[in-house]
Amino acid sequence: VQLQASGGGLVQAGGSLRLSCVASGHTYVMGWFRQAPGMERTFVAAFTWRGPRTGYADSVKGRFTISRDNAKNMMYLQMNTLRPEDTAVYYCAASARYTAVRFQTSFYEYWGRGTLVTVSS
Repeated sequence: VQLQASGGGLVQAGGSLRLSCVASGHTYVMGWFRQAPGMERTFVAAFTWRGPRTGYADSVKGRFTISRDNAKNMMYLQMNTLRPEDTAVYYCAASARYTAVRFQTSFYEYWGRGTLVTVSS
C-alpha cells in the first residue's frame, strides 16, 4: 500500500488547514504522526474500523479532527486553532491489521512521505 499526504502549508496561529492522505489499497487503521525539527516522530490521531473509531494525542484534542472516506481510501485531518508548536512535517501511516487505534509508530507498516505544516506566530 502506498500513501500520499497533501495539504500542508504556511498558516498564521489560530488558522486552519486540512490534510489529506490517499491510500492505494484498503487498510483498517490509518493515522497521522508529526515530526518537528530535531524531535522524534509522535502520534497525532488515528482512525480504525474496529472498536472506538478515533484516538487523539492530548495536545490536539478539541482542535484536530480525523476522518476517513472508505470508498475513496482517503483520510483527512482537519486542524483548527493552529499553534506555532504544531509546526512539523505531518506523515500519514496505515496498517492492514484489524485492531483498535494504535499510537506507536512501530505498529504501522505503511508510511507516506509527509507534508510540511508551518504555523507562524
